[in-house]
Amino acid sequence: MPDHASSAVPFRTVALSSGGDGDFKVVIVGGGVAALEAAFCLKDLAGDLVSTTIIAPNEEFVYVPMAVQEPFGHPLAERYPLARVAKDAGAQLCSDTFAWLESEFFIAHTTGGEQLPYDALLLAPGASVYANLRYTITLDPHRLDHQLHGVLQDIEGGNLHSVGFVIPDGPVWPLPIYELALMCAMRAHETSADVEITIVTPEPAPLAAFGPVVAEYVAKLLTSSGVTTIVSRHSTVDGPGLIAMHPAEALHVDPMKRGEEIHADRVIGLPQLFGPHCPGVPTHSARGFISTDEHGSVPDTNRVFAAGDATDFPIKFGGIAAQQADVAAQSIAALAGAKIQPETFEPELRALLLTGGRPLILSARPSGSTATHSEVAEVPGGVSPPAKIAAEYLGPYLEELDRSARVITS
Repeated sequence: MPDHASSAVPFRTVALSSGGDGDFKVVIVGGGVAALEAAFCLKDLAGDLVSTTIIAPNEEFVYVPMAVQEPFGHPLAERYPLARVAKDAGAQLCSDTFAWLESEFFIAHTTGGEQLPYDALLLAPGASVYANLRYTITLDPHRLDHQLHGVLQDIEGGNLHSVGFVIPDGPVWPLPIYELALMCAMRAHETSADVEITIVTPEPAPLAAFGPVVAEYVAKLLTSSGVTTIVSRHSTVDGPGLIAMHPAEALHVDPMKRGEEIHADRVIGLPQLFGPHCPGVPTHSARGFISTDEHGSVPDTNRVFAAGDATDFPIKFGGIAAQQADVAAQSIAALAGAKIQPETFEPELRALLLTGGRPLILSARPSGSTATHSEVAEVPGGVSPPAKIAAEYLGPYLEELDRSARVITS
């Protein structure tokens, strides 16, 4: 995201309160990164011009990207009461699930029967998750410790000799697969366990979305850690431990023609992602993701915006979701009368890759099917790594909550 200082009209900061009393009603659907980032951004830019309501069923905001460490003896990922976060963002929380949109009358309906009128609506419900691979431990970030505890025990006890990590086709959250493979390899090394670890991915290179410099660095790290990476392969799991692979460039796979195969004692895969089912919201993506323009506006609607994993932007990261949320919130703030010039969505990839050793800071600028400004840096020893979720508003807010909690408990 461009620096705020470069905007034609300076952004103003508004003190936090329990909620705006403005006449311009904003409804935000979702309780994740994009929804909360947008609420904080609106509070900063529009202040009392808006009255914001968040519709979300979850009671907590979970810092999901850190959950990959839980199976390896690290503390549980931080959890924050959603009601408090919404209040600090100047929003009211409607603890319910979004049901459908009546856009011609500017009303959002919930499954509990609530009807919320709006002047602008932001859809940030996240993606729908499906465990489509059979015979596979499909990763659930809310259950990783439970899912992988037995796998690690079997590695340490010498009862597991091969593990296959599978990345499915389509938009996914790819980082956890690489993190888990690297950390499993380190645990195997620490316990002198003889385990073959393989990643199968349709990507042309590991974490290819981050560009050539990152991909080459991560590929070398995987190799030096004893992890084999098979790239440019569609994969299916045709039986217990049987991973069948076909070239990623193949448009159609003949089910009668056997491809390459590898065997693994355990297969661990990512879920496939699809767009949310939002009746009343037009979708043009084959997987049901919501299309947006450069300002986050949903085509064929009036004053409806979308951000985060629910959109058809193919790269799914918390930092990208936050950038989309900021752009949409700027557009909404301008509609409410804030004197700002909304920016356009110009994505910047920023991520922290956990390796079991020193984390890596990855960055790039996606450009079509490639990426520029591909950079990787190792976090120096003794230096705290940056936040996993690179969010302009939500990131510093959560860091402050964590600091306050540490002071109280010390």
